[in-house]
Amino acid sequence: MTRFLFVFCLFFSSFLVAQESFSEKQAKGLIDTFFEGFHEGDTLKMKSVMAENMVMQTAYTDKDGNNKINTGDASGFLNTIANRPESQKWDEKLLSYKISIDGNLAHVWTPYQFWFNGQLSHCGANAFTLAKTQKGWKIIHIIDSRRKEGCN
Repeated sequence: MTRFLFVFCLFFSSFLVAQESFSEKQAKGLIDTFFEGFHEGDTLKMKSVMAENMVMQTAYTDKDGNNKINTGDASGFLNTIANRPESQKWDEKLLSYKISIDGNLAHVWTPYQFWFNGQLSHCGANAFTLAKTQKGWKIIHIIDSRRKEGCN
C-alpha cells in the first residue's frame, strides 16, 4: 500500500509540475498577441501581454557610425500606435522565432523586416524577455536592432 501511495504521489506531483510549465507555443503566443495588437492599432491587446513597467530599447548605429542604445517609454510607444494615421500601414514581418525558457524566465529572438506602406523600411531583430509575474507571463523587456543594409 505504501508503495502504491508513493507511486501515486510521484505521478501526481509530476502532473502538477507539467501543468505549471510554460511552453514555447505559449511564449510564441504572447509575441503574436503583441504584434496582432501592433498591426491592428489595438493597444489594449498589446498591454494585455506587457508588464506595467516594461522596458523598451533600440540598438542602432547613427549616421556617423556611432553605436547607440536608445531607451524609450512604453506608454509613449503605445500612444504612437493608438494615434497612427489610418493612411499608414505598418507591417512588421517576423521571420522566425528562437525561444529559450528556464523556470520563470523566457527569451524570444525574432529577426524581422519592417514594411511601411508596402515598402521595406528597415530590418533587424527583436529580443523579448518574458517573465512570470503575479498577473501571469508578461513581456518585461524588448530591445530591437535596426538597420537598412542586408535586409533582403
